[in-house]
Amino acid sequence: MLSSDRSATIASEVELVPVNCFAPLDFEEIYGRHVSVEIDLGCGDGSFLAALAGENPDKDFLGIERLVGRVRSACGKIARSGLKNARVLRFEISYALERLLPENSVASFHLMFPDPWPKRRHAPRRLVSKKFLASLHRALAANGTVRIATDEIEYFRQITRLVSESSLFAVICDAVPATAMSKFEKQFTLDGVKIHRLALRKVSPVT
Repeated sequence: MLSSDRSATIASEVELVPVNCFAPLDFEEIYGRHVSVEIDLGCGDGSFLAALAGENPDKDFLGIERLVGRVRSACGKIARSGLKNARVLRFEISYALERLLPENSVASFHLMFPDPWPKRRHAPRRLVSKKFLASLHRALAANGTVRIATDEIEYFRQITRLVSESSLFAVICDAVPATAMSKFEKQFTLDGVKIHRLALRKVSPVT
């Protein structure tokens, strides 16, 4: 078992702390190679992120999470698995999307079970909005994808409505879910909870 001091050292190597919080990240410099980059938005404890990175050593992965406890957990999972192709960034998702992700740089976004804010008065706090979709579109590379999963049917309906009203994405009808699973998805599957999924592909404007 790792000592607490050693765990902190490993975690500090996995956690990505930008030198400049106002400039786009340089993925090639961060990972030391030029390959596809996928991003787990709200990576939680890192279960899904670590599984994805382990299954796809030919790609690089970045988890974005704002809560420090979850970031530490995710970093620990990545470090203990010896993964060199995964990092964790502790930032608000919206800020990272708008300020830190280079334009046309991301192959795929994963949004797994975002906070549904089920009470009507809290619905405006939900992450997915027209502005959010525009930020995803900006950061995605040509033909890049977005994969969304939620157990909350009303939130799912809201997301599908926003997508239908937008010209930025096309729905991928035959998309196959990732074999990697988040902590929430594992529990929902055990409990028999229905999971609603949506896969999207970036539509580039005609020039």
